[in-house]
Amino acid sequence: MSGLPRVAWIGLGIMGSPMSEHLIKAGYAVTGYTLEPEKLDRLAAAGGTAAGSVAEAVTGADVIITMVPASPQVEAVAYGDDGILAHAAPGALLIDMSSITPGTSVELARNAAAKGVRVLDAPVSGGEAGAVEAVLSIMVGGEQAVFDEARPLLETLGKTVVLCGPHGAGQTVKAANQLIVAVNIQACAEAVVFLEKSGVDLPAALDVLGGGLAGSTVLARKRNAFLNRDFAPGFRIDLHHKDMGIVTDAARAVGAPLPVGAAVAQLVASLRAQGDGGLDHSALLRGVERLAGRQA
Repeated sequence: MSGLPRVAWIGLGIMGSPMSEHLIKAGYAVTGYTLEPEKLDRLAAAGGTAAGSVAEAVTGADVIITMVPASPQVEAVAYGDDGILAHAAPGALLIDMSSITPGTSVELARNAAAKGVRVLDAPVSGGEAGAVEAVLSIMVGGEQAVFDEARPLLETLGKTVVLCGPHGAGQTVKAANQLIVAVNIQACAEAVVFLEKSGVDLPAALDVLGGGLAGSTVLARKRNAFLNRDFAPGFRIDLHHKDMGIVTDAARAVGAPLPVGAAVAQLVASLRAQGDGGLDHSALLRGVERLAGRQA
């Protein structure tokens, strides 16, 4: 036996599948549950164990990791007779890596404590590529001692792992991250249309922009999507729309103005309303092209 904690992984989507597989490769025993049978087959092929329910996955686990789309899904898997808190052993550690509201994380930690379950909120940034390459940035909320215990596992999944404060702090930092990313993608999209309409060699322009102060992880990661109009989802517009709602609500609650962020949130919502919610968030370029009179 490896001596590593036994892990239950709930949610094997675009991010969750490669992340769980990194733990398996590192020697962790991983039992997973998700709603998509083909993802369970993938987990089993990678050396994990497929479970038929949340309860089955969680029973006997030392660490439970959730990676689901939003607050309602976290609540659905955490609560109820078949949920995590009903079946997790006292002393187990629940790490929620979903991107949800800070308030949901605080409430989950409080309810879990009543069951003897410890909690960290640990949302991530880096998208599908970051998950596949295990170079995610992981922003964590919770207690220092619990974070210290979880850190070796989290460092298997990410390159930058930081405790940001108490419960909910990880989600607050993730909301800020999503604000910055959305504004950055929108700015890049506008620059692409501007450059193309000006007759500039776009690949050359993006190369030189990437080497200067305008360079960013967004520009580097999304360069090919912009050039090829390849918007296969790494992080869907639907999810970024959810995240922009989180950051605008949280900012309103603390009295922080988001004049640019609010405008970009509306552009994300508009793109979703036009049927592009399933595309990658780099598809914000399609919105700019429509404003420019192009058929997107």
